[in-house]
Amino acid sequence: MKQLLLGAMLISCSGSLLAAESLCQQKERDIRHEIAMAKQHDNQRRVNGLERALTEVRASCSDRQLKSAHSERLKSQQNKVAEREQELQKARDHRDDKDKIEKRERKLDEARQELKKLAAEPY
Repeated sequence: MKQLLLGAMLISCSGSLLAAESLCQQKERDIRHEIAMAKQHDNQRRVNGLERALTEVRASCSDRQLKSAHSERLKSQQNKVAEREQELQKARDHRDDKDKIEKRERKLDEARQELKKLAAEPY
């Protein structure tokens, strides 16, 4: 029981440390992880690109810039979802064939999933 409680406390503390980490530090950590994965899979082109990205993050990253860019991507994706909703409604209003309506529903679902994924990302 004590081990279980200790494990839960360690997980809780690591979550608190992660929250204290700046967005730039998180991004740098994520890029380093991706570099390790690319090296593990012998993907040198990806390693080279990620190392350039890491250099850029270290040189010019700011939390404010990351938040702003993330907000812009969220806004753009929200607009895309709204556009897909309008397309679907228009197809239903015009009583388009079933295939067109299903296609519009799939596109809307994809846009919503992308928005959900984007909203869950910290930057």
